[in-house]
Amino acid sequence: MLGVIADDFTGASDIASFLVENGLKTVQMNGVPKSPLNGQVDAIVISLKSRSNPVEQAIKQSLQALHWLQENGCSQFYFKYCSTFDSTAKGNIGPVTDALLAELKDDFTVITPALPVNGRTIFNGYLFVGEQLLSESGMRNHPITPMTDANLVRLMDAQAQGKTGLVAYADVIKGADNVKARFAQLKADGYRYAVVDAVDNSQLAILAEAVADFKLVTGGSGLGAYIAERLSGGKKGTDAFVPNKGKTVVLSGSCSMMTNTQVNTYKTKAPHYYLDVEKAINNTNYVDELYQWVINNLEGELAPMVYATVAANQLKQIQTQFGGDKASHAIENVFAQLAEKLKAYGVTNFITAGGETSSIVVQQLGFAGFHIGKQIAPGVPWLKAVEEPIYLALKSGNFGKEDFFEYAQGMFL
Repeated sequence: MLGVIADDFTGASDIASFLVENGLKTVQMNGVPKSPLNGQVDAIVISLKSRSNPVEQAIKQSLQALHWLQENGCSQFYFKYCSTFDSTAKGNIGPVTDALLAELKDDFTVITPALPVNGRTIFNGYLFVGEQLLSESGMRNHPITPMTDANLVRLMDAQAQGKTGLVAYADVIKGADNVKARFAQLKADGYRYAVVDAVDNSQLAILAEAVADFKLVTGGSGLGAYIAERLSGGKKGTDAFVPNKGKTVVLSGSCSMMTNTQVNTYKTKAPHYYLDVEKAINNTNYVDELYQWVINNLEGELAPMVYATVAANQLKQIQTQFGGDKASHAIENVFAQLAEKLKAYGVTNFITAGGETSSIVVQQLGFAGFHIGKQIAPGVPWLKAVEEPIYLALKSGNFGKEDFFEYAQGMFL
């Protein structure tokens, strides 16, 4: 019934977990599959790495995903991006939305990244992270997509082809019929997108009803959960798995404020090794050094952690010294090679923090898709590769509580 195009891997597992929790049998695919889907499911989530790609690549990947979902019987499509609207001044959310609308021969959709359970809310078109405006939160220091404006209307207008309107809180709380009427008025006035306020889940439930007939919906996982609830008739998922206990590693690349807190908390309890950017760039044997350290520390009570996570001021120093793109690519490359070597050694459980880190690790391990397991935190489920018993937890930077890494391991059978 539902085909989801997610612009990174943590975002894909985020929405997939909410779909499963709300009664939809769901499979998550690693990139656009080469062959048709075997078996019957209610929803398919395709994980792309298109959030920070060049615009042309992001559009091409997204359209390929759309075509495959159409061929496999999906009747409604969902473009899933981060609840903090991670994007640059020119994309990729706006350009991809425009391309998907054009391919579907449609001319209107919604923009709603709200995820109230994780503190992402929208009021008067402004996106909040907890009590802070997006532009005043830790996202202002993101190394790849720094968010310095919280106004979703302005953000969308700057990177998309059409005009963006607002369906404000006062209109949303009047119910789905009123929201539909506002959509009709915006379309008549020449608007192509509608930012829809949501300060709690009740507005998302209203919006899910209002977009029931839309060909394309865009947003975070919050709205996806209520679309799933509507499609399943209110059924709840009850058979989510957790991993078996096995060799486990934590790989943390995110520099978000929450991940910094999680890393610092975990460092007081578990073996840890800092991934040095200069060595990642200049030392061709650095992966072997990290690999040897990890395998020497696999038998402890808690998994060893390799981390590139640093505070905002240290991140700026690194970017100034090495260049942001060069540093990021070097770190991703090391994590990818390390994960591959650890899998070959027998590591079965991978806990990763950060969208870019998670994406590159999953790509390097090369799995076709994943079954969706129990949530570790809202929007962060355990995943199991379809091909073999390898389990992954792909954590978006700001998700989870302070003890996330230890808590995830406490769920093992």
